[in-house]
Amino acid sequence: MTKFIAEVSSNHNKDIQRCFDFIKSVKDVGCGAIKFQLFKIDQLFAPEILENSQEHAQRRKWELPEEFIPELAKKCKELELEFGCTPFYLDAVDILEPYVDFLKIASYELLWDDLLVKCAQTQKPIQLSTGMANMGEVNHAVDVLKSNGATDIVLFQCVSSYPAPVEQCNLSVMQKFKDKYSCSVGWSDHSVQEKVIYRAVNKWQADVVEFHFDLEGGGIEFDRGFSWLPDRINKVIENVSQNMFPDSDCIEADGDGIKEPVESELADRAWRADPSDGLRPLLKTRKQWIKNLKQ
Repeated sequence: MTKFIAEVSSNHNKDIQRCFDFIKSVKDVGCGAIKFQLFKIDQLFAPEILENSQEHAQRRKWELPEEFIPELAKKCKELELEFGCTPFYLDAVDILEPYVDFLKIASYELLWDDLLVKCAQTQKPIQLSTGMANMGEVNHAVDVLKSNGATDIVLFQCVSSYPAPVEQCNLSVMQKFKDKYSCSVGWSDHSVQEKVIYRAVNKWQADVVEFHFDLEGGGIEFDRGFSWLPDRINKVIENVSQNMFPDSDCIEADGDGIKEPVESELADRAWRADPSDGLRPLLKTRKQWIKNLKQ
């Protein structure tokens, strides 16, 4: 049975009661797990970016307060819902370890070995998204995780484009992951298309489907166009649970199975966390960005 995980992202709006409402709604729509993100903007972007970009600096209002974590874990336990979170700074792993059922490593952090090592050493189940990555980068990340104690790994095919074009989803990469790593695989959805999820499950046997979720369209990220609402995703989950896959002949989402960045995510590759310090963007991108500002 495919597990569905709802990603709250920053749609919590820094409101603990809203977080509790998310947890209840996620349970009601039929998910097995909910996932939040724990980041601090000052430890996400390089200082020279924050000093020169109000757009990036304003994302501080997207942060999930650390003190919410124990309460969220408690509420999930009450509702028998798995609780996961994505750490975006090293200390976040320590904060999360006592409370989470699994840790997620985001596509933008895939190159940052220090984070992979710290997550693996918790011996918690690890989920890794592979948006923007090529196969060599995925190989390296998996090797780092396994060599540092990770034994329960889910590899997500992911397209880091918001929303992701259907014809660039390349769902068949999941089969390549299964064959190469003998691990569980998943689809991290940014397409917001029912037919893509049905295809991921029915054709490519995704063990896990992750999707961005909002309650009613009031989340801070909802207007960016990649979040599902309850009634719509509930129908998808119900159909999957009943082995019903309407419109699952979505062959345009299959792709060629070659794991490499697709056109819609190429520009964002330069904005991944640099392996040297875990900050975004890559060092060479920071230098060029500042150079362009001075021109």
